[in-house]
Amino acid sequence: MLKPVPISALLFSLTQAGALPAAEPIAVSEPNKSAVLNAPVTVDWNFHAQSTFVGQAHSTFPAPVSGPNSLHNQMEFKRTVSLDLMLGRRLWRGAEFYVDGMMWQGYGLSDVTGAAGFPNGEAFRLGAQIPNVSFSRVFLRQTIGLGGEQETVADDAQQLAGTRDSSRLTFTVGKLSAKDIFDRNAYANDPRTQFLNWSLMANGAWDFPADALGYTSGAAVEWNESDWAARAGTFLVPRYANGTSMDKSFTRSWSTVFELEHRHTLADRPGAVRWLTFLTQSQMGSYAETVANPALGGNILATRAWRKKFGFGLNAEQEIVPDLGGFLRVGWNDGQNQTWMFTDVDRTVSAGLSLKGRAWGRAEDTLGVAGVVNGISLDHRRFLAVGGTGITVGDGGLNYAPEILTEVYYDARLPWRTHAMLDFQFVTNPAYNRDRGPVPIVGARLHWEF
Repeated sequence: MLKPVPISALLFSLTQAGALPAAEPIAVSEPNKSAVLNAPVTVDWNFHAQSTFVGQAHSTFPAPVSGPNSLHNQMEFKRTVSLDLMLGRRLWRGAEFYVDGMMWQGYGLSDVTGAAGFPNGEAFRLGAQIPNVSFSRVFLRQTIGLGGEQETVADDAQQLAGTRDSSRLTFTVGKLSAKDIFDRNAYANDPRTQFLNWSLMANGAWDFPADALGYTSGAAVEWNESDWAARAGTFLVPRYANGTSMDKSFTRSWSTVFELEHRHTLADRPGAVRWLTFLTQSQMGSYAETVANPALGGNILATRAWRKKFGFGLNAEQEIVPDLGGFLRVGWNDGQNQTWMFTDVDRTVSAGLSLKGRAWGRAEDTLGVAGVVNGISLDHRRFLAVGGTGITVGDGGLNYAPEILTEVYYDARLPWRTHAMLDFQFVTNPAYNRDRGPVPIVGARLHWEF
């Protein structure tokens, strides 16, 4: 009787004899570790916080004339403190919701008067002796992808990490700062991390829609392509100049903004050019009508009527070499009716440089230097000359000259997500008055963010 042969032994014998081909080893693919490590991170929510302290002082300076909105000509020190708690949440495909709870306290120099290019971008015209709180931002952003290459979006305040199409439409509605969307600049945009002066954080001639704290409600749409973008927005404006109560009669009181942006490279260095146009309607006073009636004594509120203010601005940024970039802003508005929301500037030119500290072993430090020339229209000059006052200027009279500003700062990265900055500003002809100043202003900033 034959014994049964195991199947495995039979197959082995046939393979050795060449009757069956030898089995090829099964290839087991290893995961691409590099691809896994470099894959974009997508999050559904984030939380950020920031706190900024700014202290500024100036010494005694020449001032034979002073008025209700003059910079005090005696030695002065003021400081401001802010705290923001910011939450972002992804809702559905392309939709993001953001809320920003803000605390602020303190005063700017001379209660934020005395210079059109005011030296502290963290100071509000509405100061506070004790901490005040409000919601500065509560808005919804909806992005609709149109194709093109995928862009990686880094995690940041008001920005959830993920990816998006380079070609896209973005709709934003709610309460925010118009500066969140328009007139942005890589080197001169945020007084919490860059230049402090109002005329350097934004185009001074753009009377941008905002309440006294810098925020408003409205809607905006953006169309982005790989190397250009177009933006448009309409926002609420205050009932009174630089007020906190917004005018809800939206069909009659509004501010509309348009911006075109072109992104480019020069000698392989990135840059961008932006063209902004704005039109605002509200119950503004007229400079010419106020001056034409001496009985008003410069009281522009007596001439309030439904009027418009329009203007435009150029905004350019360019990396020159690694770690060094430059910027330029030029702005103009018609200067016929009173400044309504930002500051008393009708014409402006600003330019500057920003240098990272890699050359001296401090790669995350920044040295910035910039200059500004601000001016106002002829009607605006005559109004100030008869004793009129604006949002930040008004010396009770005027010997006109352009306001000239210089700012130099050094921002140092410290441990624990903290930055410390020393700042120097020099203001010639503050508030357009040749008879006052010049004024040297020294400052310091401590900024923490998470």
